[in-house]
Amino acid sequence: MKDTKKNYTLNLVCRWAVGLVFLFSSFVKGVDPMGTAFKMQEYMTAWSIGSLTFEWALPLADFLSVVMICAEFLVGVLLITNAYRRLSAWMLALMMLFFTITTLVDAITNKVTDCGCFGDAVKLTNWQTFWKNVVIDVPTVWIFLTRNLRYRRRFERDGLIFIFAAAAMVVFEIYNIKHEPVIDFRPWKIGNKMMDLESEEGMKSYVTYRSKVTGESDEFESAQLMERLADSAWAAEWEWESSRVVDPREIAAPGFSMLDLEGEDRAMELLPAEDGMIVVTVHHIDKVRDNGIEEVKRAVALAEDNGIQIVMLTSALPEEVQAWMADNDISGLDYFFADATAIETMMRGNPGFMYVKNATVIDKKRKAADLKMNL
Repeated sequence: MKDTKKNYTLNLVCRWAVGLVFLFSSFVKGVDPMGTAFKMQEYMTAWSIGSLTFEWALPLADFLSVVMICAEFLVGVLLITNAYRRLSAWMLALMMLFFTITTLVDAITNKVTDCGCFGDAVKLTNWQTFWKNVVIDVPTVWIFLTRNLRYRRRFERDGLIFIFAAAAMVVFEIYNIKHEPVIDFRPWKIGNKMMDLESEEGMKSYVTYRSKVTGESDEFESAQLMERLADSAWAAEWEWESSRVVDPREIAAPGFSMLDLEGEDRAMELLPAEDGMIVVTVHHIDKVRDNGIEEVKRAVALAEDNGIQIVMLTSALPEEVQAWMADNDISGLDYFFADATAIETMMRGNPGFMYVKNATVIDKKRKAADLKMNL
């Protein structure tokens, strides 16, 4: 590759463009490394090569999450600062090769529906993610081909940049692992209203019918169905295709539920609590440590002292919950059930403590005593 001003300028533009993408991607994942670890575990569980599975790597997910995010951040910093140009070019090329192949397989098989490339900040479909990587591959190739243009050895400067960037991101990640994310991109963000309590509209149901002649579809309110079926000509031409129900008070977290022992969803009844409610989230009851058990007891005492309701939301089986509460001498805590992923979306802590009032998330903390409650 000729060392011309044009080639070097194009290298500069490509480095900045790709570097900014990597910085953004690593930052939105770095605010929530546990979310990336959960996504890695999803890949490890869903993927296999013949008889080879990757579930053996599940315990390494947290470590691998920190390493991958740090590596992505380093590539972004090195590209923009023009430090360790050969190393950054190789790192970028290898990472993009891995990402492109992974997202292509993902798009074809759809075994994991969201790659988590931009954490919870930006959601892309598998095919959108793949084509995004293909676009990034173009400047990546140029960066790799021009990695030797005007190359100068600046070990002290480059070494300081490398060490400082790596240390800064690792410290940032560890902080977010020990606490809730400093920037929350999830539905259960502090201040979010999870239900529209002011809506006067009731539930509405809709049906979709398809024309047997043209194949076109028509959706209308169920209340109009009998009127249309009364028209024999219409009834002969159209057939039922699907139906849906729209609830203006539906919870702003798709798929969320709080199931009782009878399997009834109590979420829409519990979340609007006017006096407030403490929700203890336990996504894996067998992984709650001793200090977590003590925090649960403190939360129960806090609720009793303030005369408010407290419930636990867990993914465990009823008999597991009952045995766990008996073994740890926990009482006065009603419990409900939800999918572990839904609970992890609410809070990363295991346990975590959330204060909800009038269906609004007031606060959430890893320690019950730190909850800020408007009582």
